[in-house]
Amino acid sequence: MAMAEVNVAALPGLALVGAGIFARAQYIPHLRNMKDVVSLRAIWSRSQDSVQSTAKLVHDFAPEVEIKWGADGLREILKNESIHSVAIVLAGQAQSFFCKTQLEIVHQALKAGKHVLQEKPIGPNVAEVRNAISLYRTLHATGGQAPIWALAENYRFEPGLLKASDLVRDLGDMMAVEVIVELPMEESNPYFSSSWRRDSSFPGGFMLDGGVHFTAGLRLITGSEVKSVMAIARHVDASLPPPDNVSALLQLENECAGVMVMSYSSRTRKVSWRVVGSRGTVEVERGINNGQHGYTVTHCPAKGSPQADFFPFAGVQEELKSFVKDVAKVVFEGKSSTEADQCSSVVEAFRDVAVIEAMLISSQTKGGAVQVEHHT
Repeated sequence: MAMAEVNVAALPGLALVGAGIFARAQYIPHLRNMKDVVSLRAIWSRSQDSVQSTAKLVHDFAPEVEIKWGADGLREILKNESIHSVAIVLAGQAQSFFCKTQLEIVHQALKAGKHVLQEKPIGPNVAEVRNAISLYRTLHATGGQAPIWALAENYRFEPGLLKASDLVRDLGDMMAVEVIVELPMEESNPYFSSSWRRDSSFPGGFMLDGGVHFTAGLRLITGSEVKSVMAIARHVDASLPPPDNVSALLQLENECAGVMVMSYSSRTRKVSWRVVGSRGTVEVERGINNGQHGYTVTHCPAKGSPQADFFPFAGVQEELKSFVKDVAKVVFEGKSSTEADQCSSVVEAFRDVAVIEAMLISSQTKGGAVQVEHHT
């Protein structure tokens, strides 16, 4: 018996705004697996050559996808009523072809009524992000409801980190937290040469770009906000934008202290979060198990035997599923955008940027204490 064809008109329509490395490596494979719940209707890039090359990768599951490029192409996507949402996978700093920042493009899409899933980080600094959120909230205040604005930071959707968060709740009094990030950014890495991470209008470079992930993991696992930081940043590898190393002392709102050490010029690899409590310890470490990349979560209770479980990476897939599900509820069921999954909310993304910015400011004062801003 032949499989029933999917009624594309009954699915939320999505445009992929951006045709770079991450869009090709992550979004397209997941959209292929989700073809029964979302319809990829357009792909956009700054250049015609780029979008034509990327479009070849989707013809097996989206044969009628439209290709658009440049300013005119973006305007056409925003006017297309069959496109309900856009996944914006662009560089963080100014777009030279358009003289627009990514945040301005996000705001254009929201004003056009498109639900937005924006790649991290939400913006280059706290001031610009705060202004963007204020503009977004004016859309709610001017009648009707604003579209969904979700941030693709995906760590809040990782099964391993979610499991660790559950285990930490039973650790009793939290006494110490440690975050270790050693990720050598070498020429062999496809993101090494990305110009936007090296642009002066994007201060923090790889430290901000990746740091929001590890901060998201810290906040998720501990269940506590970062209250203040004292940090020293260094620039060691001249082939990387500054800073490439940061060591920080953290004060959490639950009064627990912790440390966070991030190095992009290290020669070893390690990503881990460790929480020590009065009733045991929980540690999460990135690694490979039977060929799968993911996280090993180890729970060492004060009484009983240690338990270790491996969770394959699934954050990008799960956050995209969540976004598409929320869009479908708004478009076809009349639900409110305010009911969307808060794991991808702009406030969460703001707080991650604020922690990294506080570290950089602290370092400028030779390690002075800096309060972390919490936008509400």
